[in-house]
Amino acid sequence: MGAGGAGNARFFRAATVLAAAVLLVSGCEGLGEDDSSAGSGRAAQAGQAVSPLKNPDGTKPGLAPLTTDVDKAAARNLIEELSTKGRGPRTGYDRDEFGYAWMDTADGVPLARNGCDTRNDLLKRDGQSIQFRAGSDCVIVSMKLHDPYTGKDIAWKKSKATEVQVDHVVPLSYAWQMGAARWDEEKRQRVANDALNLLPVSGSTNSAKRDSGPASWLPPSKAIRCSYSARFAQVALKYELPVTAADKNMMLQQCGA
Repeated sequence: MGAGGAGNARFFRAATVLAAAVLLVSGCEGLGEDDSSAGSGRAAQAGQAVSPLKNPDGTKPGLAPLTTDVDKAAARNLIEELSTKGRGPRTGYDRDEFGYAWMDTADGVPLARNGCDTRNDLLKRDGQSIQFRAGSDCVIVSMKLHDPYTGKDIAWKKSKATEVQVDHVVPLSYAWQMGAARWDEEKRQRVANDALNLLPVSGSTNSAKRDSGPASWLPPSKAIRCSYSARFAQVALKYELPVTAADKNMMLQQCGA
């Protein structure tokens, strides 16, 4: 979907490997549940979050934990597809290199050109009890959000907009340093506005992440760390981005390697 023919081929090859892994270990499903602590948060309820393995285009809400042996094995196979290299310089990086924030005109990604900017699309995807601005079916003024990174629920109002921020799972600065500096403008706009790479989360948690890879930052909720690693891998594979060796190793560890 818009990452170029080679990128799509690799993305779908990874999906095939993932499906094969599911079949190979399906007889072990349910043998082990993840009992890692989720801090002071709670697990997402039905309709609030979907497994990244069942949401390859990012159009479904949230990020549900991966708890079974079969899912963790599938996630590891996905992560193993990643190539590695050292992180390059940040020289020349600017947010504007990826288009203006939350543009609705980044062709080749879900939710584009629907008359609503990317941020509101993502709030609509993940929020519950949504209220729109009078006369609008786009601009959200209040909602409830289950934050996958902390496991906490946020009662959000537009008057305090920064309490919820939309995180780039693969940060744009990270992407720049791993190869996006050489991309054309259209591809950079896609990765910045692709629903697969975007999650509404706690503003303070997103600010703490900055442009870190998984070796330097993971969600506070331990229960979600394998899912986060799988989503990071999905984005990197789709856009043919390598990751650092340290990031890849950390992602594998979160899924039981």
